[in-house]
Parts: sequence; C-alpha cells; structure tokens
Amino acid sequence: MEQYMTTQVEDPDALPQPLGEYKPVDHWQAHINILFYQLRGDQQRSFYQTFTSADYRLAHALATDYYEQVIKREKKAGAKRQASDGQSGAPSAGSSPSSQLTVMEWGPGNGNLAACFLNHLQRLDKASQVYPRLRYILVDSQAHALERARAHPDLATHLAKVESLCAEVENLTTVGDGTVDRIVCNELWNELATKLLVKKGGEFEEEHLRPNLHERKAAAIADWSGFVRAFEEKAIDRLSRFPPFLDDLIWEREYHKVEWKDIPYRKTITEFIKGIDDEVLVPVNLGACASIKEAKRVLAPDAAGFSSFDAGTADLDVLNDPDKPCYGQFGGQYSFMVNLALIQAVAKHIGIVASTIEAQREFVGSRLGTNVMTLMDLLACHPMVGSKAQPWELDRLTVQTIRVLNETYESPYQRKIEFPLRSEMPTEERDAAQGTLLSLKPNGIPDTIAYLTEEELNQAQQGLENLGYEREAWLMALGAPPSPIEYYHFSFRP
Repeated sequence: MEQYMTTQVEDPDALPQPLGEYKPVDHWQAHINILFYQLRGDQQRSFYQTFTSADYRLAHALATDYYEQVIKREKKAGAKRQASDGQSGAPSAGSSPSSQLTVMEWGPGNGNLAACFLNHLQRLDKASQVYPRLRYILVDSQAHALERARAHPDLATHLAKVESLCAEVENLTTVGDGTVDRIVCNELWNELATKLLVKKGGEFEEEHLRPNLHERKAAAIADWSGFVRAFEEKAIDRLSRFPPFLDDLIWEREYHKVEWKDIPYRKTITEFIKGIDDEVLVPVNLGACASIKEAKRVLAPDAAGFSSFDAGTADLDVLNDPDKPCYGQFGGQYSFMVNLALIQAVAKHIGIVASTIEAQREFVGSRLGTNVMTLMDLLACHPMVGSKAQPWELDRLTVQTIRVLNETYESPYQRKIEFPLRSEMPTEERDAAQGTLLSLKPNGIPDTIAYLTEEELNQAQQGLENLGYEREAWLMALGAPPSPIEYYHFSFRP
C-alpha cells in the first residue's frame, strides 16, 4: 500500500499529530471547504484571485452574450408567430417580452460578477426589453457567503432583482423543472466533490487522505483534545478561539479499492479510465457531474443555457501524464483540476446532446469583439521572467507594468488593487513600489489577472517598451493557442 506525506516535515524526529482517520479525498475536501469559508471567507483574495474577484470583463462578456441570446430568441419567436397566424399573437411563456427571465449564479463569491453583469446588461438594454424582466438568484451552500455577496456595493442599485438561495448546486430541490433561463458558475467546479481514481492491474482504487497538524503548531495548542473535537465537529466558534491552523495541515495518502456503490456513472467512468495508463491518477469531478444533471433539469426547453468557467483540461494526453497537477492548496483549501473530457462524457450519458469547450479568453474576446489576455500573460512575456531575477524584482516589474498600463486603461468601476509586496524587497525599492501602489487611480487595473484588450496594449506600447517588453512577444502570446491546462468555458443548451 503506497503511503507518503504531501507536506515535508521540517524535523524528521518530530511527528505531526493526527486529526482524523483515512477517508476518501472528497470527504476531507468538503470538510476543509466548510472550515475555510467559515474561518477565512473574508480573506479569500489574500490566498487567490478569481477572474471575477475584481475584474469586470468576464461579467461583461456574459451580459453581452445573454442579451444577444434573448433578443435573438424573441425575434425568432415573433417571426414564427407572425408566419403561423399572420399577426403578433400571444407569445409563449418562455419567450414573451413580458415574461420573467431567471438567471442563476452558482457560487457568487464576493458579488462582483453579479454586480458587473447586471450593470452591463442594464447599459446594453436601452429599449428595456430584458433587464426589467430579470430575476437574478445567487446560489451558495453557505448563508454567510450569500450575505457577503449581496453586500457588494455595486449591487446596491440592483438588489430589488437579486434573490438568495442557500442550497447545494448538486441538489436544488426547491427549484422547479424548466424554470431557469441561464446558469453561470465561475471557478466553482474545482471546489465541488472530486475523487482521485487510479487503475492498477485491472482494479480501480481511490486516494484516501488523513489530516495531521504540524508538530510545531500542535505543540502550541494546550487543549489538544478540545481542538480535535472542534475540528471533527466543524465547530467554527470553538475553532476560531485556537491559533490559525489551516496552513499547517499535513496530509497523508493511501489507496483503497473503490466502493462503487457510492459513485454514479460507473460505466462511463470506468470506460474513460480504461483509456488511461496504469498508476496514473485521474480526477473524477463528481460534484461537477451532479451539477450539470441539475442544470439540465431546471433549465427551460428554450433556455439560454449553462456556462461553467474553471481551470482544467480536455486533453487526454495531459490526463494521461502521471506528473500533471491534480490539485493545489491555497490557504489550506484544496482546489482540483477539472477533468472536462470526463464531464463531457457524463453530460452525453445523461442526455445532453451537445456541449462546447472553449478557452475562457476566447469566450471573453469573442463576446466583447476584441482579443484579450491577462496581466499575468503579459508579465510572462517580459525577458526578466524565466531568468535568475529575484522574486522581489518581479514584484517591482508588476507594479511598474500596472503603473504604465494605468496611463491609458480606464475601468468603468472603482476597485482598489490588492498587491502585497514581499518582505525581502530592499527598503528603498519597497518604499518606491508602495508609493506607486498608493498613487494608482481607483479605476485602473483591479488585479493581476485582469483582462487586457489588444487596443489597451497598443495604447500603452511605448511605456511597455521602456520597461523592456517586446511588441512581437506579447502579440504572439495574444494569439497563442490554449495551454494544456487552461481556464476553459464549458457550456450547453437544453
């Protein structure tokens, strides 16, 4: 039985302290997610950014896409009615200009996507054909997360249209069949239940984990038994009285035979894994699969459809790579790679005739009528990246690049950029960088993964050249095909 530590122990003679028993990955994933969002939900941006935490372009692309779909659908329905009875007639409930349009956002985060979507949709809808009819439902399994999303300041003018539903997206029991027009989720699938399966000599096994606490942190907890009970019971009030611990978890792994009675779509999953080499772990995103089954149920027959944006791959060569990153940890929370190829196979199994997978930036660019890349993509084009530059020098480059872009970049929103500087940065450099950050305009670049358009890069070209960027390099990156593991858009319509 293979077993090893996922985190190195600093002192080989000191042992981490167990916090629980070996259980399937998805069990501990759900356990830690609850603790993370209860204990650190308001600090999420300190550990990782999402494409909608502060930036607006994905939301605007979604609003543009939705507006165009609704207008096109209703024009088509109107023409069909006129052709059938020679007059406008009474339109059906699904396409009537007076009927309600229900849009759901699963996992709304800090509320920025909802705010930017509704703002842009209202701006596009000059004839008031769509926005007045909209009902926007935020869906999350945690009530406090919904409260935080609704509190986004830019949602204030739209709150009459915004509702909250505290529920698991895999089981929307209170939502009727065929009642929803559009579903969007961003970077949610990587947090839903995921198993890691592996084929060994014709048998299927799954990864189990056991949590341990680093010996140094364990030694600092006087009431160890009380801490373990609070951890097991997910007792947030009691856990919050102990020192922070999520960054100090050490996970042990071992492998057990798969209990198929607990796993749906057995035939589809086993057939898929048969195409993967022995001893290669395969992410099986069961929560994502369950969510598309629910989406298919609640979407209306003529709905604008479902969209999920997340990091993953549909490339079988990548999935067959034993060294691929199946997951990462951010602030103690597990984030899994999304196996889009398997999800697409399950979608077909449950009756979704056609689904589409495209690079997220292609979706954004096509809907906004331009080419886009992220600030991180641009930074990767600089000659300093990949050299022996110190990490603090890359921080300095990032701050300087934002300053140059901000000379021409204009966001329709005000967002304060959060960019912590490394402690090892020399004092003089640190003071200069901090001064630059404090001087940045409020409607400038909102974060390091913000989308930039080709036009914005052209406008900033002289300043970028002064920093050492080469136009040919970022133009090549702008048109480069997606990476093997990339942020993708998975979509389908009923």
